[in-house]
Amino acid sequence: MQLTLEDKYRTYYPPQKQLLKWVGNKQKFASEITKYFPLSYRRYMEPFLGSAAILATVAPHAGIGSDTFRPLMEIWMMLKEDSKTLIDWYTERRIRLEKEDKLEVYQQILANYNSNPNGADFLFLTRSCYGGIVRFRKADGFMSTPCGAHTPIPVEAFAKRVQEWKIRLRNVDFHHCDYSATFEMAQKEDLIYCDPPYSHSQSILYGAQQFRLENLLSQIDRAKSKGVKVALSIDGHKKSGNQLCDLPIPKGLFEREIYIDCGHSMLRRFQVEGQTMENENVQDRLLLTY
Repeated sequence: MQLTLEDKYRTYYPPQKQLLKWVGNKQKFASEITKYFPLSYRRYMEPFLGSAAILATVAPHAGIGSDTFRPLMEIWMMLKEDSKTLIDWYTERRIRLEKEDKLEVYQQILANYNSNPNGADFLFLTRSCYGGIVRFRKADGFMSTPCGAHTPIPVEAFAKRVQEWKIRLRNVDFHHCDYSATFEMAQKEDLIYCDPPYSHSQSILYGAQQFRLENLLSQIDRAKSKGVKVALSIDGHKKSGNQLCDLPIPKGLFEREIYIDCGHSMLRRFQVEGQTMENENVQDRLLLTY
């Protein structure tokens, strides 16, 4: 029996809550994005892991999650290897807010992180910094995001999220490596989802200053020639569709292009603080090699 286009795709359901508070994460749009993923694949791979919202939504039967940012990967590795320790990391820092000033606690943990980048401090910072915007200064590489106005979630709520995410990601191997190394691991019938830094809107975020889209597109081209399926989230329309982001995408590399409505940008809200967001709607492009 020949399958229809609809038969070849499934509906995935994202986790109820984010594990990390992370700007630009695809949690709200995960079901929309993943409905364009193939029904079957050999192995699912995500080389720009970030908040892992898509990875956790797919909850693959076999997967690889990777990123060049070591403190981030320490969190994901600990989730799989020793989730109790991951909860303890958060508990040791969150519990201080019961007796100490939130801003002072945040600044102390931020200073400690900047002197010695580590997953334990970074976990708390993602949950307590402004809007989950993980921003680094070009001059010294220090994380510079201010403390958020919100109160970080209670330990009990974080622990509950850890348990759900650990189950979803139980079949995933985590690697601290460049995306090119992950692409080298890919084989025929694997599925790779890429959510790299966006050149038009995320230049202040971690990893964005060194990222070159042209290099990634070359990797995608080679992967496609090996029979690997690749999905790429990238800049689309901004300012209510008045600006189409001009990107160096080779003709014929992708077979399909879908626009995903992302609403207002939290990062853009941070950049234009105090100004109107009326004309700041964002649409991502989802590009598919299949």
